[in-house]
Amino acid sequence: MDKLTVQDLDAAGKRVFVRVDFNVPLQDGKVTDDSRIRAALPTIRHLQAQGARIILASHLGRPDGKVSDSLRLRPVGERLGQLMGRTVPVTGDALGAGTQDAVRRLRNGEVLLLENLRFHVEEEKNDPEFAKALASYADVYVNDAFGTAHRAHASTVGIAKVLPAYAGFLMEKELANLGKLLENPERPFAAIIGGAKVSDKIKVLKHLLDKVDVMVIGGGMANTFLLAQGKPVGKSLAEPDQVEDARAILAAAEEKGVTVVLPVDVVVAKEVTRGTEYKTISADKVPASWHIVDLGKQSLANIEAALADVRTVLWNGPLGVFEIPSFAHGTKAIARFLADRADAGAAVVIGGGDSVAAITQQGLADRMTHISTGGGASLEFLEGRELPGVTVLQDRVPEAVK
Repeated sequence: MDKLTVQDLDAAGKRVFVRVDFNVPLQDGKVTDDSRIRAALPTIRHLQAQGARIILASHLGRPDGKVSDSLRLRPVGERLGQLMGRTVPVTGDALGAGTQDAVRRLRNGEVLLLENLRFHVEEEKNDPEFAKALASYADVYVNDAFGTAHRAHASTVGIAKVLPAYAGFLMEKELANLGKLLENPERPFAAIIGGAKVSDKIKVLKHLLDKVDVMVIGGGMANTFLLAQGKPVGKSLAEPDQVEDARAILAAAEEKGVTVVLPVDVVVAKEVTRGTEYKTISADKVPASWHIVDLGKQSLANIEAALADVRTVLWNGPLGVFEIPSFAHGTKAIARFLADRADAGAAVVIGGGDSVAAITQQGLADRMTHISTGGGASLEFLEGRELPGVTVLQDRVPEAVK
């Protein structure tokens, strides 16, 4: 990574504005998954130990520039305070005299959390005046919110043009782990790409074809590839307008010597609901009125055989209708298999989304090499695109130039 990080920053006595990604699920006023909050702790604690005055800022949900009581950050501040063993006050607004006063009263080592940035429409518009107002709170800016790095917002790009801008530890870790996949993976390197739509991930598939040795395609998007092979998919989710792209990917993979693994047997259901009738059949015999909802046993066995010797694996997206327990078997089985591969020394990187849920639900997170906190940001990074929230951070000057 060629960006300056908090490790390069002397933060003693400085006011440090830290963009974090605390966009976490809430239920009945409580945080139900605090993994993103925990992921930011190393940066916060490092700055605290240095005696910085820390101003945290995040969005939560999509309030579209309007105040929404259900999207206030107070429950997040409470959970952060529990994890840190101290009270973390939350301001009533991201701007205003009260917030300015709270920032002024901060002492060295103290932490303050600003209210939801997206209560202001100017945040997502990257309004320069809004960015300057946020920047006025601090001497230095740190971005530790990889999950929002693909968005050119006031708190991810605008403010970094006003203050000296550094990467936090989480940002550094994300870029290092995802960057290694694209630049220098230990081989054989496999990608498992699932999820609902080919159109969402077509650019990732094309970009990875030049990087991987094995490509496993599952989930709803595999149905479009089955169509491309001339197989019936019944009433399954598919994108007929993407069939030519799917054929082109299969042809390019063959030309490059990349092994593509597609379902050979599938679980089909009468309806995509709980309690419906379902069965396993060959992937070329899907009845016209049924839906493909999961991988069959032979498909799972084929995937495991293809991945038996890989040294690096990237996984993004579920391999079935993961939200319904009866159709989550394939996704969960692959999660367990990848944990075993990681235990055997393979580098296993999980690229956000429901793949993360499959791993955390089974208590497998600690066994993976890296779990990305940014679904959309991970995908855009893996497409080979520049992320505006990363580009704007200060570059490290090579030793030879100093």
